[in-house]
Parts: sequence; C-alpha cells; structure tokens
Amino acid sequence: MVKEFETAGSVSSGLCDLHTHTLASDGMQPPAENVRLAKEKGLAAVAITDHDTVAGVPEALEAGERYGITVVSGVEISTRAGGKDIHVLGYSVDFRDELFLSRLAGLRDTRAARNEAIIQRLQGLGIGITMEAVVRGIGRELKPDESVGRPHIADELVRLGAAVDMRDAFDKYLAEGKPGFVAQPRISPEEASQWIAEAKGKAVLAHPGLYGDDELVRGILGGGGFAGVEAYHSDHGPAEEERYLAMAREYGLLVTGGSDFHGARGGVIFHGDLGSVTVSADVLVQLKA
Repeated sequence: MVKEFETAGSVSSGLCDLHTHTLASDGMQPPAENVRLAKEKGLAAVAITDHDTVAGVPEALEAGERYGITVVSGVEISTRAGGKDIHVLGYSVDFRDELFLSRLAGLRDTRAARNEAIIQRLQGLGIGITMEAVVRGIGRELKPDESVGRPHIADELVRLGAAVDMRDAFDKYLAEGKPGFVAQPRISPEEASQWIAEAKGKAVLAHPGLYGDDELVRGILGGGGFAGVEAYHSDHGPAEEERYLAMAREYGLLVTGGSDFHGARGGVIFHGDLGSVTVSADVLVQLKA
C-alpha cells in the first residue's frame, strides 16, 4: 500500500519537510526527485505542496512506495487578505476530489490572466519578454493541471539579462510594490481553509513572517478553520519562530515547518534546500488526529 498521509499514523519517529514544490508548479524537479532527495537526506516524510495544484502528488506517492518514505498529499493555495497575498497549506487533501480539483483549476485560470498582465507591464518597461518565451524556457510542455508562476517569469528575465538571478528579478520587478507586480483576484484564507476541509484535509497558515503584519496573522488564525501555523520556515529567523510558536500556543494550533524547497535556479536555491527545515514526524500524527 502506498504510504500517503492517510496512513501516516505509522510514522512515529524521524524528521519531515512539510513544504516542497515540484515541476507541477514553480519547482525545478519532478515530484519523484523530491521524494528521492528526502530519502537520501534521511527524512521520514516529505510533503508535496505545489501552488494551486495537486498534479505532482500521484507521482510522488508512487516514488514514496519505491523509496519507503511517507509522502504527504498537499497543496499551497494562494489567497488574499488585508491587501496582502497569503498562502494556505493543505495537508492530507483528497487529491482526487472532483470539486476540489475544479476549484484549483479556477485559481490557475486567474493566475494565467495575472501572468499575461505581468508580461504586459514588463514589456511597458522596455523588456523584450513574451509568454511564449517564458513557456519555452521551462523546457517541456505543461500539463493541463500545471501552471506558469512568477519564478518562471523571473527565469526569463535572467535569460534576457534584465536581472542577475531570480531573487534580483523579484526585487526589481515582480515582488509586491515593484513595477511588474500585478495583484490578482483571490479567495480569502478562510475560504481556502474551507475548501481544504471539504477535501478531507487540514489547513495550515504558511510562512506568516513573510507577511509583515502580525495583527493580520492573528485575525486569520483567530477566525478558526486552521489546524496549524508554519512557525519553522527557511525565511524565518529565531525571533519569528518564537513569535509564531507563542501564537500557536495562544490559539491552540499545531506547529509545522518546511524548507519551501523549489530547487536551484542558476545554482541558487530559492528559500531553502530540501530537508533544511524540518519538524518531528509526530506532527503528522497530530494533524491526522
């Protein structure tokens, strides 16, 4: 039997990276490679949490069976609240649920329209970028349930010489407040948590330290619907970890963590290397309970 999160109660020891991305969204590696790396690094489990898609989960589950490692079927849903992009992680989602898949497809359609608007803004800055070139740069044909993300656009900006690396591309053009940023219509974190619950999963607020607004974070967590908060993340320092550990205790939430691994672009690992941020495997048992 495939070791997915539904049977994670048998995972009682070891470490887990509960936040990784694959080629199904804006990661650089096939899902099976994330699983292989997790096994190589001695992890007990790894979560596949691509942006607004669960397309990478089946391949990862098969690899989990091959490598003897628990694979968590996950997703990272893009939402908006308080004028900020807020990400909601879903764990143990039913990745075959037709309603959930339809909802995620709607989010990807919105993302595609946002991407076209970004390209138009960049062209208005005199940059010779096209969506066709962005897709060619990915190096393979996208599947229907996969999508282009801002990191793919950043890759093309680097190829064009408009940026030194992906982080520079975000700092110059793509981050919120920069000339290429486009805010897309998005659902609320509360609605995302409801979708996840209806897909038999558990919702966790991703990397709260990146939002720069702890009152907003409190409002989201205090509104109910969340099982946990990602206190441990590659972009959180000790101060952020302590704040969100305290917040988790205050609201009676579980504490999760992960690297937010996307792979290496131009030799630079975005966020963190797989397995660089982990939590104990008993977190999986607590989430299931």
